[in-house]
Amino acid sequence: MRPSKYALSSSYHVLLLMPFDFMKADIHPKYAEAEIRCACGNVIKTRSTRSTIIVGICNACHPFYTGQQKFVDTAGRVDKFQQRAAKTAAAQTAFEATKKKKK
Repeated sequence: MRPSKYALSSSYHVLLLMPFDFMKADIHPKYAEAEIRCACGNVIKTRSTRSTIIVGICNACHPFYTGQQKFVDTAGRVDKFQQRAAKTAAAQTAFEATKKKKK
């Protein structure tokens, strides 16, 4: 009879893993010290399967984390909306004025 992969403890009814079943040998990648290098010059030490990771932006230079985030109004969309709102309000007041004159 073959030995079982799992051993069942009869006193506690608990399934226990045998010590030889944890990891297979020589199938896992090497997990070593690594550096993450940003374009701004910041270097972060970590562990990875790759020795060097190069990124374009990090927490030291990202505008959101540095507090220098600015909302850019592309093509003047906010100004265009405000002009349309003002034009609509002016048209409504003019319509009400002509409506009062007709009465």
